[in-house]
Amino acid sequence: MNADPRLGLGFGHEQHELVGRLVRDIPSGFEGVLMAVVREEIPTHSGTRTTRRAYIRPQGGGVELPVSVKNIVALTAPTADTDAPTP
Repeated sequence: MNADPRLGLGFGHEQHELVGRLVRDIPSGFEGVLMAVVREEIPTHSGTRTTRRAYIRPQGGGVELPVSVKNIVALTAPTADTDAPTP
């Protein structure tokens, strides 16, 4: 892609290292695949403010949940070593 990085990916979309990976929204515990990170203008009582939202889709498909980018963490599959009981 030869687009100017200052312009983002269009429609407010931003590049993010976790797009396409399994993530968890910490406050809600919701888990799914991070589909996009979008900069959006949100109306408030005193005008609009810009926020960054992460859109997480459930693993089996379904409606994406918008959450704060600050509240997502990557999930990693447990390894055989972490599943083993400790003596």
